[in-house]
Amino acid sequence: MSKIEAVFVGASAGGVLAVQKLLKEFGDQLSVPVIVVQHLPADSSIQPHLVFGQHTKFNVVEVIDKMPIEKGFVYFAPPSYHLLIEKDRCFSLTQDELVHFSRPSIDVFFESAAMALKDGSCGVLLTGANSDGAAGLKFIKDSGGYTLVQDPKDAEVSAMPASALAIMKPDFIGTIPSIAAKILEIDKGGRND
Repeated sequence: MSKIEAVFVGASAGGVLAVQKLLKEFGDQLSVPVIVVQHLPADSSIQPHLVFGQHTKFNVVEVIDKMPIEKGFVYFAPPSYHLLIEKDRCFSLTQDELVHFSRPSIDVFFESAAMALKDGSCGVLLTGANSDGAAGLKFIKDSGGYTLVQDPKDAEVSAMPASALAIMKPDFIGTIPSIAAKILEIDKGGRND
């Protein structure tokens, strides 16, 4: 039975509302940090603490390079940077090439999380209009991590979750409330798979 160390969330088109809903569903019950890559335009001026802060009891911050990952926080990737997780549980930001026309890329984010945390990683793929995140989520699963995908019928834009389901069998598929409930269950009791 293994415990998750962090929840890694990827979202694109329709994702702002989906992530707000997910954070609200967690309430104050989650004991691990939540780290989010939400595709945004490069010139986006969205301030995560204003857009998402009212939906969670946790501290909402935009990631700064080399910032340590701590409990009680929801972290958001800044626009125009790939977000990586280091083995020492700190963040790293890069401006490497776009992946799936995106930077930050969910694939890059998920793969680094899997390499750093192995079976302590928990990947969640939500609504989106491209295939970014599918290969990365499969990498989390293949590395022993736990994977959850929003049901394409529940997603505002189904392409991203459907792309993941086309190449892998996640541990859980469901609506946002059921995904949150499953993560809280695992956080409290560990995994039995």
